[in-house]
Amino acid sequence: MSNPNTAALSAAGVSIWLDDLSRERLTSGSLATLIEEKNVVGVTTNPSIFHAALSNGESYAAQIAELAAAGLNAEAAVFKITGEDVTNACDLFAPIYASSNGVDGRVSIEVDPRLARNTAETIAEAKELYALVGRENVLIKIPATVEGLEAIAETLAAGISVNVTLIFSLERYRAVINAFMTGLEQAKANGHDISKLHSVASFFVSRVDTEVDARLVSIGTEEALALRGQAGLANARLAYQVYEESFASERWNVLAAAGANAQRPLWASTGVKDPALPDTLYVTGLCAPNTVNTMPEKTLLATADHATIVGDEVTSAFATSNVVLDALAALGVDYNDVVNKLEVEGLEKFEIAWNELLTDLDASLTQAVRK
Repeated sequence: MSNPNTAALSAAGVSIWLDDLSRERLTSGSLATLIEEKNVVGVTTNPSIFHAALSNGESYAAQIAELAAAGLNAEAAVFKITGEDVTNACDLFAPIYASSNGVDGRVSIEVDPRLARNTAETIAEAKELYALVGRENVLIKIPATVEGLEAIAETLAAGISVNVTLIFSLERYRAVINAFMTGLEQAKANGHDISKLHSVASFFVSRVDTEVDARLVSIGTEEALALRGQAGLANARLAYQVYEESFASERWNVLAAAGANAQRPLWASTGVKDPALPDTLYVTGLCAPNTVNTMPEKTLLATADHATIVGDEVTSAFATSNVVLDALAALGVDYNDVVNKLEVEGLEKFEIAWNELLTDLDASLTQAVRK
């Protein structure tokens, strides 16, 4: 029986995706239980998640031994290992993928974050990952860097569904939507069935509050401190306004008439970092139709336990969200500086996690050879 809170969130038009994946979660039945009891209809992954997965437990030992015996290095092995987890997760979600006509039942796998500034290599790896997983319901995650925009369009043009990640600014989000539509237009010209293509745009939330609130504390005035915990929601809600406007355009109407599916906003980084804020703030506050909320398990369980879902909390808040951003600007909080810093830091965090993953895996492969 599904949880009433997560069921209410789903009924309000929010797809609940778990921001976590590991072999243990697959083999233990943990993920299957969350699907059945907590309305989870998809999964997202990133380098940090896979680093944590491979660092804990013995569930990868047998495969690591096989890969070591085959002489694979860490870079080759990591794609075999993560690809297997994503493939098995895709199979688990296959019934949801079928019943939702491809909207949900999705599992994301990210290109090597070290390629985020290299368009050509990102495109090549996106195609390799799609072939490696070999499932229609996989989403290839591509960071929304300036260099990533062309990669997003080209990957879609090749008939591959995309999860665009690391979006912080409204301006970049508009560019992502443009890349999405360009990709669909090219895919159609290339003879692909664009009704089979799906995409989400991962707009990050809690990291905005973390950065902005630190600046507000530094300012220290009563007016500044009163704005803490508001920037993340305001920024994301205005992103939803961009979504509504963009997918009401004539350009989109032409694509929709050809069977295209709108790129849904996905709320990422929804685990609350500040203990002074409600732990379900980025779930209840961003409830809106045709969205995805990808949650760490802690946030998902908090939602199931005590979230109050009252329906759309976004579309009535566009004006107040603009007021928040204007007030921040008046205090000297530079929006562009905030979002640019967050993009750089986000890429750095994923690169560090990826390098740590490779280092640990290299050590495991070496140890397996010695046994």
